[in-house]
Amino acid sequence: MIKTILFDLGNVIVPFDVGLAYARMAELCACKSEEIAARVRATGLVRPFEKGEIAAEPFFRQFSAALDLNLSYPEFCDWWNSVFLPEPLVPETLLEELAARYRLLSLSNTNAIHFPMLQQSYPLLRHFHDNVLSYEVGAAKPEPEIYQAAIQRAGCLPEECFFTDDLLINVEAARRHGIDAVQFQSAAQLEQELRTRTLL
Repeated sequence: MIKTILFDLGNVIVPFDVGLAYARMAELCACKSEEIAARVRATGLVRPFEKGEIAAEPFFRQFSAALDLNLSYPEFCDWWNSVFLPEPLVPETLLEELAARYRLLSLSNTNAIHFPMLQQSYPLLRHFHDNVLSYEVGAAKPEPEIYQAAIQRAGCLPEECFFTDDLLINVEAARRHGIDAVQFQSAAQLEQELRTRTLL
């Protein structure tokens, strides 16, 4: 019997498009937008930031230096958060209904700039009873440590957990830990998966 339901956040609850931030960055650092993704990857900073190995302000300084960005920290945070779109991908009523019947957790690869903004900007996140966040746990999906932390926070057996994520690699990793997991495609598809399991 399922006791805990876990959701990824990005592109499951909250939509994002990194292209929006890349386009803005191209203007800020006077280079072509198609070059930005490669330049961001070349910094080698994003994954350590998501795993909490670099704090927010040192990340800002190192990232800005690597891309020749002349921004204040608040300006950088505004840019860094510009990837997110305003309308959630699932209805708040769904989270509210699930939270009334199950332990509801988020399980997200995120960072110390994004997550506080998400909590402030997307009120439906208040329905989560707890959040398992990569930068707090020190591990990121699909690494096993973050799933182990999630199971511990869930307070039940792995097979008593249901998880959805937009990335198949993260879904498969959850399944290896004994969690019932499905790849998120749409709110309607997710609701059908929940009904199939009599969770709705």
